[in-house]
Amino acid sequence: MAGIAQLNKMFSPVVEGLGYEFVGLEYKPGSKPAILRIFINHENGITVDDCAATSRQVSAVLDVEDPISGEYTLEVSSPGLDRPLFTVEHYQQFLGSRIKCKLRMPFNGRRNFTGKLHEADENIIVLSIDNESVELFIDDIEKANIVPQ
Repeated sequence: MAGIAQLNKMFSPVVEGLGYEFVGLEYKPGSKPAILRIFINHENGITVDDCAATSRQVSAVLDVEDPISGEYTLEVSSPGLDRPLFTVEHYQQFLGSRIKCKLRMPFNGRRNFTGKLHEADENIIVLSIDNESVELFIDDIEKANIVPQ
């Protein structure tokens, strides 16, 4: 069974070889069936045909490499208005934006944080929430998305 890092390494060159930006992926093995969701982007936007072409290429790699055991559903999508944030570069690109984060484990008794993104480096992000700064470790973030305005 491949981990997220292995799946990213496997599919990033496939997506980029097709001329799209590999935004990232989500893998939810606990779902029945499991879900592999790949996010792609392009400066001209993403169409259904772009998603279909990417899905065909990724499916071919999945058939050969077989990194996921059991049943799964493959989804290819644009990042959308509530774009997911996967990398430090994503956080830095969206400084000043309102984001929503869900942590793997509670911090100060809570797992969900929504605020304006003020800082981001390799280790932490700083959110402004109700006029207070909250520092969160990037490695503790399970999921982060832009909050559409």
